[in-house]
Amino acid sequence: MDGKRSILVVDDIKDNIDVLHAILKDDYKIQFALSGRKALELAKKHKPDLVLLDVMMPEMDGFTVCKALKDNPSTKNIPVIFVTANNETMDEVTGFEIGAVDYITKPVTPTIVKARVQTHIQLSNQKQLLFEEVRGKTKEIFNTQVEIINVLGRAAEYKDNETGKHVQRVGGYAYILARAYGIGPDESELIMMAAPMHDVGKIGIADNILKKPGRLDEEERFQMNMHSAIGGVIIGDQVSEVLRYAKIIAEQHHERWDGQGYPGGIKGDSIHIYARIVAIADVFDALTSERPYKKAWTIERATDLIRSESGKHFDPSIADLFLENIEEIIEVKNTYKDG
Repeated sequence: MDGKRSILVVDDIKDNIDVLHAILKDDYKIQFALSGRKALELAKKHKPDLVLLDVMMPEMDGFTVCKALKDNPSTKNIPVIFVTANNETMDEVTGFEIGAVDYITKPVTPTIVKARVQTHIQLSNQKQLLFEEVRGKTKEIFNTQVEIINVLGRAAEYKDNETGKHVQRVGGYAYILARAYGIGPDESELIMMAAPMHDVGKIGIADNILKKPGRLDEEERFQMNMHSAIGGVIIGDQVSEVLRYAKIIAEQHHERWDGQGYPGGIKGDSIHIYARIVAIADVFDALTSERPYKKAWTIERATDLIRSESGKHFDPSIADLFLENIEEIIEVKNTYKDG
């Protein structure tokens, strides 16, 4: 590669393209389009560093082309300079409103063309560098939040004689179910990251209740059931998206489809979809994991229970998706084995 920046020149008159090509060819790689539709096709395919765009064109004028470029996520950051003989103020205002960065009037002056093009390519490069730096810092902050969530999730599980692998498995199951339900990949990933906080409220439950080997009496059961509400208080009302997801899950993952759950006794679609997903993921992992007070259930026995509790404990649509995707669920289970 020669390292030259690329420019897309768009004009329905070939002579105008030839003029700009002669001015810029020594310093830039030049592509051209004789129509707006061809310009959009080339911009999407090749992602030029800048577009020089005629305003007055048949079928699709420059304003329409510019708006289409800015509406497309893959081309919206490409700077657009209008090249036009019509330099009325109203046209300039319209152009800037739809995203153009500058105007060059015809007949063009070579020094002005070179200066404007160089300036806006440099500004675009600086903007991209700043964007990458901000994105890096944002990702670092986000990763720190996720690490804190995982630490608190593991703390709650260890307090309850469970292992840190439990929260990883529940997150993995939740991601599979969210995607199968039709939730997008980014949102599903946030659910996976938030799921480890589902039982963080156990930190607030007394050890004599949490670790009691036998059945809990009525008062002890009431105290134990408070861990969902306590989890919501611990997480609090946060700006962070992943923590907002975590609060929903912590508060509602013990609600039941039939309304017989806790702490709110809400039912059906009133239970947030995130919590309905994590509820089935949590129960399956608890059943199929060995604990000091019980042996692990087989996969078959656990899936039979999920099938029988569909429409009672669990959202039937989520239960169906769980059973349909059981092979992926088992793969996650085998990836994060205890021990």
